[in-house]
Amino acid sequence: MASLSPVLQQATPVQVAHGEGVHLYDTEGRRYLDFTAGIGVTSTGHCHPRVVAAAQEQVATLIHGQYTTVMHQPLLQLAERLGDVLPPQLDNVFFLNSGSEAVEAAVRLARHATGRPLVIAFDGGFHGRTMGAAALTSSGAKIRSGIGPLMGGVAFAPFPYAFRYGWSEEEAVAFALRELDRLLITTAPAPDVAAFVIEPVLGEGGYVPTPPAFLQGLRERADAHGILLVADEVQTGFGRTGRFWGHEHAGITPDVLITAKGLASGFPLSGIAAPAALMAKARPGSQGGTYGGNAVACAAALATLDVIEEEGLVANAAEQGVRLLEGLRKIAADHPGIADVRGLGLMVGNEFCTPDGAPDPAAAQAAHARAAELGLLLLTCGAHGNVVRMIPPLIVTADQVDEAVQLWRGAVAI
Repeated sequence: MASLSPVLQQATPVQVAHGEGVHLYDTEGRRYLDFTAGIGVTSTGHCHPRVVAAAQEQVATLIHGQYTTVMHQPLLQLAERLGDVLPPQLDNVFFLNSGSEAVEAAVRLARHATGRPLVIAFDGGFHGRTMGAAALTSSGAKIRSGIGPLMGGVAFAPFPYAFRYGWSEEEAVAFALRELDRLLITTAPAPDVAAFVIEPVLGEGGYVPTPPAFLQGLRERADAHGILLVADEVQTGFGRTGRFWGHEHAGITPDVLITAKGLASGFPLSGIAAPAALMAKARPGSQGGTYGGNAVACAAALATLDVIEEEGLVANAAEQGVRLLEGLRKIAADHPGIADVRGLGLMVGNEFCTPDGAPDPAAAQAAHARAAELGLLLLTCGAHGNVVRMIPPLIVTADQVDEAVQLWRGAVAI
């Protein structure tokens, strides 16, 4: 008899029977408020009727039509429909299955388009577990440890994590840009750099929003040196931060955008978007894959776009995100162990530290476990595992946010 790999570590002890909206139900019928959303995937909630209906209809029509062999309507319709939400310049899309695949496709495109070998990523970034994506990842040792050598041609620059440094945001941004400028004249010479790759909010790295001034500084340097700016919107895209795309908070446009997670409400689908002239520089045969752009996943993504638009979920993420932050900050004011509460939209982190300011993963893990016992499912993140993150579906209501805040209050009262 086979069993699951023992290396798979469960964040909670829950065995799910079914899900509905913002709730999961275990095999004994107990209801949990799910503020993990499958790590930001179930953007429209669990089993949204519109998404279910679209998937069911597509399953009965065409399950798989490999897209370099034949074209199918959901694929073509989704490509066209994404034009309504993507920056106008990013008018070409290429679909894959996972965020890691999309990250590697973006790097491949950047190297083809520029003819340059190097890529600069930023401390704390998470871009995936496959060998190329892991080479760009520095959110924690578990992604990189024991599998080297990883893909070469990657350099890391500081991320302006103001809380970690004990500085103001302005000081952290100035420092990070100075260090990037130094990198571009030392170990990663600007003429050799194909791309900057950055998350608009650090995900696994601790739920730290990238300051707008830093993204603007990257855009300026990319333009000055002929470097492509790649926004990894795997977790921040599709309304999660209270804007459709996380980079919009900075008022800049990337050269390549990566999307996945909330794109299809739980079906495996990812993609990259770029200007047609840039996408055309990919070498023939370099884009493809067996399952990319699966018909059922594309149908689910089309339904997801309908739900996001018709139910006003981007605005709801912004509104409920403010409510969630305010509630959590009130709790933190009474609990010195919660040293920082931050986020954008429905992407919020609570960082636990000891009285002397050191990371406190034990306190974070205890609060996380107690929350699950009380019926609130959460996740941890950060290099030390000392950040508890909250990622509810975009359909979450004010009452559900308030319920989560009260459960969290009980979880930290230990």
